[in-house]
Amino acid sequence: MSGNIRIGISGWRYPPWRKVFYPPGLTQKRELEFASRALPTIEINGSFYGLQRPESYMHWYDETPEDFVFSVKANRYVTHILRLNKVETAVANFFASGLFHLKEKLGPILWQFPPSFRFNPENFENFLRLLPHDTEAAAAFSRRNHAGAAERTYLETDRKRPLRHAVEIRNESFVDKTFVDLLRHYKIALVIADTAGKWPYREDVTADFVYLRLHGAEELYASGYTDKALKNWAARITAWSRGQQPKDAHLIIERNPPKRKSRDIYCYFDNDIKVKAPFDARKLLGLLGLEQGLAPLDHPGSLV
Repeated sequence: MSGNIRIGISGWRYPPWRKVFYPPGLTQKRELEFASRALPTIEINGSFYGLQRPESYMHWYDETPEDFVFSVKANRYVTHILRLNKVETAVANFFASGLFHLKEKLGPILWQFPPSFRFNPENFENFLRLLPHDTEAAAAFSRRNHAGAAERTYLETDRKRPLRHAVEIRNESFVDKTFVDLLRHYKIALVIADTAGKWPYREDVTADFVYLRLHGAEELYASGYTDKALKNWAARITAWSRGQQPKDAHLIIERNPPKRKSRDIYCYFDNDIKVKAPFDARKLLGLLGLEQGLAPLDHPGSLV
């Protein structure tokens, strides 16, 4: 038994992608429409740099297919500016900025920490403790704590839906047993991040899903993945999706995760500079036999 596997890209608005991934003549406002039919999931990354507006999330929901899923990168004000100190209002403002418009298309929330951020068990647990694990809890938390303008706030949920969280670390101090124990206790996924050797690479499974970010094999954000590398990723993803882990897993602690028959997988290519990401994502989907129903990339003009 395998979990649901979704493989896609981080972001979709990149000028170099035009006339390469996006066909000539495709207007910018239709790029999401095209990308969401070529790939089953996209990680929203504009939300990292600034809070988005509720109407943006509403439009993104309307422009994508029924079975599409977005992951959302949390605002860096929480992780990079406040550095987890007194973040209740900032976290509330993030959830109140329109995420609930995504309804059933809302996937995991990604919390990325800067290379200078060191692991502090008490501080980190305080943050994990406040993260809501369903949309109703997130809406209630936001109503209590948000301080945004009314026109930039949306706090309605269509129904109670589960919320998943993933943490991406970039400092060696997180290579710590206590860190893994905390993630497993709060059911938060450790992001498996391939960063061309620049930052820690660990594969501890800490939740009921696995979240991967592939930033480039040799050159950060730029280099593509060879067929051999993609086959290796396909094998690892297959193992994780079946509730297992690779025999050569790079672990912080040598202890198996709680047993599961399957785990969902979210995998995002972030090697976007040289337009490698969308094509690597499609190749990996093909290796896993998951291209059925996706728009063919050899006839992109069909969406113009």
